[in-house]
Amino acid sequence: MGVKTDIEIAQEAKLLNITEVAAKVGVTADELEMYGKYKAKVSDELIERMADKQDGKLVLVTAINPTPAGEGKTTISIGLTEGLCKMGKNAVAALREPSLGPCFGIKGGAAGGGYAQVVPMEDLNLHFTGDFHAITSANNLLAAMLDNHIMHGNELRIDTKNVVWKRCLDMNDRALRNIVVGMGTKADGVVREDHFIITVASEIMAVLCLAEDMKDLKKRLGRIIVAYNMDGEPVTADDLKATGSMAALLKDAIKPNMIQTLENTPVLIHGGPFANIAHGCNSVRATKLALKLGDYAITEAGFGADLGAEKFLDIKCRLAGLKPDAIVIVATVKALKYNGGVPKSELSKANMKALKAGIVNLDKHIENMKKYGVPVVVTLNAFITDAEEEYAFIKSHCEELGCEFALSEVWAKGGEGGLELAAKVIETLENKKSDFAPIYTDDLSLEAKIETVAKEIYGADGVDFSDAAKKELEHITKMGFGNLPVCMAKTQYSLSDNAALLGRPEGFKISVRDVYVSAGAGFVVVLTGKILTMPGLPKEPAAVKIDFDEENNRITGLF
Repeated sequence: MGVKTDIEIAQEAKLLNITEVAAKVGVTADELEMYGKYKAKVSDELIERMADKQDGKLVLVTAINPTPAGEGKTTISIGLTEGLCKMGKNAVAALREPSLGPCFGIKGGAAGGGYAQVVPMEDLNLHFTGDFHAITSANNLLAAMLDNHIMHGNELRIDTKNVVWKRCLDMNDRALRNIVVGMGTKADGVVREDHFIITVASEIMAVLCLAEDMKDLKKRLGRIIVAYNMDGEPVTADDLKATGSMAALLKDAIKPNMIQTLENTPVLIHGGPFANIAHGCNSVRATKLALKLGDYAITEAGFGADLGAEKFLDIKCRLAGLKPDAIVIVATVKALKYNGGVPKSELSKANMKALKAGIVNLDKHIENMKKYGVPVVVTLNAFITDAEEEYAFIKSHCEELGCEFALSEVWAKGGEGGLELAAKVIETLENKKSDFAPIYTDDLSLEAKIETVAKEIYGADGVDFSDAAKKELEHITKMGFGNLPVCMAKTQYSLSDNAALLGRPEGFKISVRDVYVSAGAGFVVVLTGKILTMPGLPKEPAAVKIDFDEENNRITGLF
């Protein structure tokens, strides 16, 4: 019999009623809002009850630059949480919700893998508790109210050539990137160019993930800039009187969700901004609740440490007052060899030369994370094709850099395979102090903040700003947003803004083509290279292999 697929393993799991799972961390049934037997939202009453409880330790899981082989950050996050629980510790994971786009596209879902998964994985990957639908609806309600205002006399004098709010959809659909709306008769609206982005790139996703509570959410929603008027002044959601109705759509979406791992440990899953486009972290509310419910809160940030971790540390921690106690960097033998120049088809073969060449990518990420003053543990996500010689080299290399190292076998063994990493994390937390500080201060200019990230984190020689980007940076600063952090939109595949430059590129500059302010979220988005805010489907999308088996009443092909 062959190796079981993720969905087969998930469908064979023995799930506990979510009330039993929640009880493990002191949450009562009355503090849950049930969505069936196995998933629930946690109530505001629980968050209020936990407010004065001492925080646990915060551990961030990040990775080297992703490759076609996959690194398994979520798998490690779940396996580490299970490993800590197996050691008798009280650990709670706080993770992002998956987007439908990658599920039906090329990347697949985001529920972990093998025997380190969150379940029910089909529910999590498909619709879940409706949070993304609520965000999509709120985003598009604002778009509809904007066009409706223009249609009915345009009292705010909105410049239709300077509308910056875009519609969104939680699906990869390149045909909607650039469209024209208002076609037809006069009653069908004003004709103008418009655009779609994927829901996880919507500012409302970022707003929801950074909001402390409903009051804060409404403030942030109201500040969202949707367009500029004929005098170049910003027009906001508050100006359109759209804030209240958007908040009404988001009243349930703002509450974190709880499900369980295959080993029945509780997991909070909430929000899911993309890390190459947006800030790549789950919600502040879920992370802070995990810190109250567990002695250890395990969270992750999307893609490599140059994107997700940088934004977690420079945006989320700064805005939410969080302080990580340790950082785990995930690597795989295959990914390191890929960074050393080995094609995907050859990655299963031992190749020490390529491994030694590709490990420079890991080196840079270790250096970067240490710049934030946080202790680092490297973990190798084990695969059956790996060789002992390869493990020994990576372990020795990390230890020479003064970095703790642990092998993870969580994909094959679940929590049992995460015991070595769990022990290293505990040892690190007990013996090393975190002196966390962001990589730049608020008072630096936006241009200087961008240059700091480019030079310190990416290893660039500098930044080339387009004329349009320079002009908009000046405009954003004049509007009073110069003190905000920057959110870099960059390819995930390279430390540079060129996806083809693997390993540790040198002698390059970052090209900034445009910038815009997300006033509600509280950061300035910086567009580099050719990053797309609405991805497309591949030639053969994952959707063609997904089906529903009506005889056995189950979904197949989801991964």
